[in-house]
This record gives sequence, C-alpha cells and structure tokens, in this order.
Amino acid sequence: MAEPVREELSALGAIFCGPDEWEVLSLSETDGTVFRILTRAEGFMDADIPLQLVFHLPVNYPSCLPGIVVNSEHLTRAECEIVKEKLLEQAETLWSEPMVHELVLWIQQNLRHILKRPETGGGSEKCTSAASTAVDDGLWTTLLHLDHMRAKTKYVKTVEKWASDLRLTGRLMFMGKIILILLQGDRNNIKEYLILQKTCKVDVDSSGKKCKEKMISVLFETKVQTEHKRFLAFEVKEYSSLDALQKEFETAGLKKLFSEFVLRLVK
Repeated sequence: MAEPVREELSALGAIFCGPDEWEVLSLSETDGTVFRILTRAEGFMDADIPLQLVFHLPVNYPSCLPGIVVNSEHLTRAECEIVKEKLLEQAETLWSEPMVHELVLWIQQNLRHILKRPETGGGSEKCTSAASTAVDDGLWTTLLHLDHMRAKTKYVKTVEKWASDLRLTGRLMFMGKIILILLQGDRNNIKEYLILQKTCKVDVDSSGKKCKEKMISVLFETKVQTEHKRFLAFEVKEYSSLDALQKEFETAGLKKLFSEFVLRLVK
C-alpha cells in the first residue's frame, strides 16, 4: 500500500470515529482496499438521509478513480445510482490526489440538489460507463456459498431485489442445509452485489438482532464459456436431493464446477 493511501486511511479512521461510522472490509496487495463509511446528508424537506458509502481503492489509486457503491434505506436504487454517478463525476475533478474525505463532504453538501434535479434521471448509463474504473469484460458466472439463513423470507426477498436491481440472473438454491447463490451477469455488477451482501444487514443473529452476512464464501468465478447456459432470470429453487441439484448444474453446463466445489460441501 502506497504511503499517501495509508495516511488517507488513517485520517479517515480518525475523522469517522463514531459508532459504526467506519469499517475496513478488505485489504489486499493485488485488489486494493475496500472500506465503508456511514454518514448523513441533507435531503428532501431538510431531512437528514443516512448514507452507506463503500469505497474500493485499487492498488494504483489515486492515479485511477475509486470504485463507489451507495446504499440507503431512504433512497430508491435508481436514486442511489444517480448519487454514485455524481460522486464519480466529482472524483474526476480530484484526479491523482487523495479524495475520499472531499467526496464525503461534497455529497453531504449537495445531496439535496442532486435528488431535486429532474434531469439527473437521464444519461445515467453514459455516466456509469464513462466513470467506471473496471474494464467491461463480458458475462461472468460466480458461485457463492452461505452458511445459513435465519430470517429466510426477508433474506430471500433482499437477494432477489439486489439481483433484479443489478440485472443479474441465476439461482438461489437450497438443498438440505446447503445454500448456494449462482450469479450471472456483468462482472462489475457481480462485484457490487458482493459488496452489498457483505455490508448490509440481511439476516438476524441468534438473539434476533439484525446483522451483516459474515459467513459467505466465493466458491468459483469464471467468464461465461460457450458451453455454459445463459440464465434468463433469477430464480429461487428448492432441491429434494443432491441428484436434483447436480442435474441443475449439468443442465447449465457447469458439471465440472459442481464436482469440484459443491460435492465437497456435503462430505
């Protein structure tokens, strides 16, 4: 990690020092740093809107823009996307210098203007593609394993909503105690799904309190090959036996994936 980035992270940790305001989600020499900031910004009718901002600083940041995910229970998914696009546009003006704190201050001061601006709904696709820091490298398939779901009904609805919002297809699969999520779609959208999955309170703990998903693992990810089935929708399915689950994978052209990664879950 470059020294300016290390200093920026240290400063952010000192600034956002309130309860749950700051959390480092991952540190990697190859993938960079992912962290979450909880803040509030003035929205409609001068009401404070809580915002969860997840930043991904690639290893060559600040020579490239950070990845940003915006989430709020008080905003629609479309509004969150608009806020994200405006943050990335603002980030372009701060190119090559530490910028996260500046971006947080900027959104705190400008959220109400962004949300009230009627023209912001148009051109969102253009803004996203222009500001994206990742290369669009086609359709990908990712297989996730969940250890358990306590609040199953709510959890399933949340997963379905995220998949729909991010235009992901695939399966949420239950077979006995095995829970798998098979996602297919744009790789950037799958990465955004993973951030949501790890940072939002999607389940409850043993005492019934809302909690984040800490027991999820990525079993496999690959670019979709010619022999792989293209899923047309995201479906929730229950399987009565391992053979039925295996047939689903074989029909999708993923027999090898099943043998290497799913079978070991039942051993």
